[in-house]
Amino acid sequence: MKLGYNLALEQVQKLVMTPELRQAIQLLQFNCQELNEYLKREIEENPMLEPVNIEMEYENIDDYHQEKDEIDWKDFIEKYDDISYKPPVDKNEKEYNYENFVSVSSSLKDYLLFQLNVLKLNPVDLMIGRMIIENIDDNGYLMASVEQLSEETGMNPKRIENVLSIIQTFDPPGVGARNLKECLLIQIREDKSVNPNVEIVINKYLDELAYNRLSKIANDLGIDEMEVQEIYDYIKTLEPKPGRCYGDSLGSVRYIIPDVIVDYVDGEYIVNLNDITAPRLNINKFYREMIRKENDLEAAEFLKEKLASAMWLIRSIEQRRMTIYNVVKSIIKHQKEFFEFGEKALKPLTLKEIAEDINMHESTVSRATNGKYVQTPRGLYELKYFFCSGLSTNEGSDISSTSIKAMIKEIVDGENPKKPLSDQKISDLLKDRGISISRRTVAKYRDEMNIPPSSMRKRY
Repeated sequence: MKLGYNLALEQVQKLVMTPELRQAIQLLQFNCQELNEYLKREIEENPMLEPVNIEMEYENIDDYHQEKDEIDWKDFIEKYDDISYKPPVDKNEKEYNYENFVSVSSSLKDYLLFQLNVLKLNPVDLMIGRMIIENIDDNGYLMASVEQLSEETGMNPKRIENVLSIIQTFDPPGVGARNLKECLLIQIREDKSVNPNVEIVINKYLDELAYNRLSKIANDLGIDEMEVQEIYDYIKTLEPKPGRCYGDSLGSVRYIIPDVIVDYVDGEYIVNLNDITAPRLNINKFYREMIRKENDLEAAEFLKEKLASAMWLIRSIEQRRMTIYNVVKSIIKHQKEFFEFGEKALKPLTLKEIAEDINMHESTVSRATNGKYVQTPRGLYELKYFFCSGLSTNEGSDISSTSIKAMIKEIVDGENPKKPLSDQKISDLLKDRGISISRRTVAKYRDEMNIPPSSMRKRY
């Protein structure tokens, strides 16, 4: 065998991921928050980019240009103050102090400290009370034990317990408790009309209540099951987290901004992309003119490079918008019955079906639907919601798992609470409707919807 070196020329085809292609793929899979943060960084780094801001909306673009051209420059010059360089001020206009419109919601700790400070306590008890309140979490529970507070303050545990009992009388009822049992007991303390057995049930039988073992409680207490049911219903009206209605927890609420809005107009579903989630960009006129007039070759080359990057980014964003638009249009076409009749009419749908409909790859559809939301006449949904597996009915048609879950929920809502239906009975009822589904699958779907089993749904 002879070894040697030689030179050969051959043509090879292979797919290369360019930086521009990687950027377009990355932009497509971004949700609205990630996209806005990315565009903010790009605008800071690239002087050629600027966001398009049109404060007023116009139905016709000609109206916008016409209004710009109809400025009365003569009237403007007459009111112009050349000395102060300030626009004319109407003295009759009422001024507002915008600081008055700032709303501040007090936190749970602020509310408790306010109640503590209005009490006539000596300085030491006041210091202990502040220490206790600082150790109360957003749900209203005391996170530190009396022994730990005693070590930190150097005070007698009995004195700390006395101050804690005062704080436990504060509003909201149940605040300052160390566990759920104490929280419920504090809330029933002031209710003189409460059944005496309620306190016994809270102290000894909370676990039995959680698993709906009302017969055992009735046998142990020597009362009938109806009374235990009334006690159970009363305990359910108590607040397990007394502090969650105050500012600390309310400030953590996050709102979803839909990427697409679907409106029903004249018997047709219209798809509108939300520009807030993907702001439009423009090329800065100042730097664009500078490229034409710039004599410095190095500066001109830098601006041209930034211009090419900006143009590609604008093109990628527009391509992202059109991809999402086409995906939503295709979803509406496949799931039109859902928009008309609700979740029970949702059909099985895969990414492959949408990809074939809009002539794109499945991975592109997956990226376009990842983390995107659509506002429809039936509510706000994630785009992934419309893709689900399904089963075949006895009639030969397909039905989605979401539709089956809706049917299970409908059956459970309409059952007799004294004799709740078992999973096998629900399976038999679905078979009567032409849907062959096993008991284990019913139990699986029921768990996914957080519906308890029949033993825990029973009422006496």
